[in-house]
Amino acid sequence: MRIGLLTEGGYPYATGEARLWCDRLVRGLPQHEFELYALSRSAEQEERGRVVLPEHVTRVWTAPLWAPADDGHTYSRRERRRFADCFKELVRGICAGEPEPFAAGLYGLAELAREQGGLYAALRSETAVRAVESACRAPGALRSVQRAQVADLLDFVDELERLLRPLSLDWYEDLREVDVCHAAAGGVAALPGLLAKRFFGVPLLVTEYGVQLRAHYLEHAADAPAGPAGPGGRGGAPRPAVRALLAAFHMRLATEIYARADLLTPGNAHARRWQERCGAPRDRLRTVYPGMEADRFASVGEDPDRGDPDTLVWVGRIEPAKDLIALLHAFAEVRRAAPQTRLRIFATAVVPGYLADCRSLAAQLFPDEAADAVTVGENPVSFEEIGGPDAPSPADAYGCGRVVVLSSVIEGFPITLAEAMLCGRATVSTDVGAVCEVIGGTGLVVPPRNPRALADACLSLLRDPERAHRLGAAARARALELFTVEQNVAAFREIYLQLLAHGSARPDGGIPFEQPPEARVPGHWTSPAWAAPDPAPAKTPNTTTTTTTEATV
Repeated sequence: MRIGLLTEGGYPYATGEARLWCDRLVRGLPQHEFELYALSRSAEQEERGRVVLPEHVTRVWTAPLWAPADDGHTYSRRERRRFADCFKELVRGICAGEPEPFAAGLYGLAELAREQGGLYAALRSETAVRAVESACRAPGALRSVQRAQVADLLDFVDELERLLRPLSLDWYEDLREVDVCHAAAGGVAALPGLLAKRFFGVPLLVTEYGVQLRAHYLEHAADAPAGPAGPGGRGGAPRPAVRALLAAFHMRLATEIYARADLLTPGNAHARRWQERCGAPRDRLRTVYPGMEADRFASVGEDPDRGDPDTLVWVGRIEPAKDLIALLHAFAEVRRAAPQTRLRIFATAVVPGYLADCRSLAAQLFPDEAADAVTVGENPVSFEEIGGPDAPSPADAYGCGRVVVLSSVIEGFPITLAEAMLCGRATVSTDVGAVCEVIGGTGLVVPPRNPRALADACLSLLRDPERAHRLGAAARARALELFTVEQNVAAFREIYLQLLAHGSARPDGGIPFEQPPEARVPGHWTSPAWAAPDPAPAKTPNTTTTTTTEATV
């Protein structure tokens, strides 16, 4: 079977979201042939290179969403009228929140790009800006976009061109030949699969471990500081009107993807509820939990006596969403009741300013303690990095204590919590995201932003080691049953076969495996100058072009 795997900002690059689970999926299904279609987010990501790919990855296509994409193509007067009609439908659907005009405009623009070439110049033209302005001022437009100024319109058109760049890619003549399109995320990553489904009937599978629409809302939260550099996080959050327009676009795109996909596989019930609220049919939803390599945590998980029983452990990215401030205040309550307790914070990544705030608060709450007048004082709270001498791996970090704490106020699928469960650790967590679903009764859950409740739960486990041991053993058994690579790969193996057997019919009436692979003649959807094949696949790809490379077999 040939699988077209669609990614954005992740696999096969060495950094980014979805990198690990995509790599495990591809390596776990060597009987299938994978073709990778990757959208990169930054020059830095491309400069760091790609992971080593297995032999059954036969092709890699990449396209940058961050670089200029001017192919020098301009439209004739007739083509400009056609573009204007389609674009007006698209922005009417965005500004009025109507799905039908949005879909008609989106597919109309895709047809135009398919027949006449790239949309870069047209999407950045005065015609596009005036169309957005008219849609914002039209009766029935969302109130949040009605007062958009010229600067807002220009910023939105600039961002919209980047988001719609997949319409102009030359991937589709190859995507039409795959048996299943598997998008590793929603949003822009799934857009090529949506077009392959629309024009060629290729079955579309969309996996979301973090809902892209939710991620967009969190990234551009209303209370984020505005910056002068426009949308997309370039120097700060966009202005309110731009934020509203982008949110409306992502909502309409998510709704269209959920309505057209043959199957949606959310990573947890929390993501599933988001998809259902955006119109995803329940009969096309199937929860598939992310898979983790249980062997990495076996040495700690199979040794229940490892770790200091008086140590609390926190592991994760140090950022405001993790609410370490509340954790430090909770630990102050714990220390009053159990003075021998320590808190070890292990960082996988940090937001420097927030880390400085946490260190400052820890120094204020817990002045360095010394046993006598000649002993150097020691703070009961330590900030450490995974990879250091005391914790060369995540398993070693979890193994430093018997109780692991998660204090987040925002969370999707809590990976660190599942890893702690694989390590057989009792857990205390805040009730956010998919925490309750992951824990399933094998740990203690408290309300977020409640240091007192967090402290009481930690103390209850510190004072009752037998209970902590029972909860840790139950947590490991649950994690081994639900959150391993093996169950994840087995689920997608079954899903691929199901889609091949019962997926949507192809417009040309073709059937799977009707033609042998050697009968396929490569072609192009469109061939803009910036999408030329990479002449030297062994080198780092040019970060300003779309590259086509063949994997070494």
